[in-house]
Amino acid sequence: MTIIDQSSPGATAIHGQDSRVVVSLELSAKAWLVTSLSPGSAKFSKRWVNGGDSAALLALLRDLVAKAARRVGGPVGVVSIQEAGLDGFWLHRVLVAAGIASHVVDAASIPVPRRKRRAKSDRLDGESLVRALLAWLRGERRACSMVRPPSIEAEDRRRLSRERDTLVRQRIRESNRIRGLLASQGVTGFEPLRRDRRARLAELVTGDGRKLPPRLAAELGRLIDRLELVLGQIAEVEAACKRELADAEGRDPAALLPQLRSLSQDSVAVLAFEGFWRGFANRRQLAAFAGLAPTPWQSGQVKREQGIGSAGNPRLRKTMVQLAWLWRRHQPGSALSRWFEQRVGTHKGRLRRIAVIALARKLLVALWRYVTQGIIPEGAVLKSA
Repeated sequence: MTIIDQSSPGATAIHGQDSRVVVSLELSAKAWLVTSLSPGSAKFSKRWVNGGDSAALLALLRDLVAKAARRVGGPVGVVSIQEAGLDGFWLHRVLVAAGIASHVVDAASIPVPRRKRRAKSDRLDGESLVRALLAWLRGERRACSMVRPPSIEAEDRRRLSRERDTLVRQRIRESNRIRGLLASQGVTGFEPLRRDRRARLAELVTGDGRKLPPRLAAELGRLIDRLELVLGQIAEVEAACKRELADAEGRDPAALLPQLRSLSQDSVAVLAFEGFWRGFANRRQLAAFAGLAPTPWQSGQVKREQGIGSAGNPRLRKTMVQLAWLWRRHQPGSALSRWFEQRVGTHKGRLRRIAVIALARKLLVALWRYVTQGIIPEGAVLKSA
């Protein structure tokens, strides 16, 4: 198959003038719908292959290319599009390895009718993806938003921070379950995360002066077993993160982040593995990637701000909002902290929450410039100082 250059926005890609088969993939666990549009044809072709059968998919694409080549009497390429989702990027890598120009699109960026009720099916979605890809290939970059697939190494590195988030949620769930069961017996103040939790559990009495019922005590013991397992796994993941960041020192610009006050190892891991693994052309791209870009609403004389788009990386956005609050506490003399105090003053509530989002966006840009250009945020203090 012919490899199509994905990096030339000015390349002629108007169907009928370009010899390539445009294909969209609607993926599910049981079946994949392949919607194609061949050169010189105005009719969509729809074929099904078994879900997960990449060999059958490649054979189908070769068949489509061969038929199109016979029709046009010359070489024909193929370009595909699929939505980012549960299947990840493995199929994208299979297609690229086979010489196919593969694109992964953000499904939320595909325009849809704004009727109260609209028809939706895999067949209609497949045609919409093909039309969006044709427009994008013509140079209409606002037709949809293409996802930049990470490398295998970058995708694997971010597993550490994501696994820790999952384990922390499990820790909270088990701890709350223990507190809830004890509260039903009139017992309060028990902290499951203390190291002497088992000894303290054996000494507990109910609100009416009885020992804990034997079956409840057994259940609490099993809950503590699960909690201790989760705590041990969290320690393992955090140690792996520490080693990964130490190994990256000298070859990864994000290794500079631990030098700044207010940045913990967990925050640095999220920034390095979720945010700064890819390059950005400007601060607007960076803010949009983190879901911290403003969303204006303007129609005629109506002009207002709707807040942040929240369409980017949720883990990076959550970490930056947390860092914004910590930055004010640990870096009070920095220019960003002074800007926040001048802007907010003694106000509380909604205004303060809105301002901290703006601070998170400014802080993210400042940290990006720090790791890419070595520019220390104005007034920031390093840990070595």
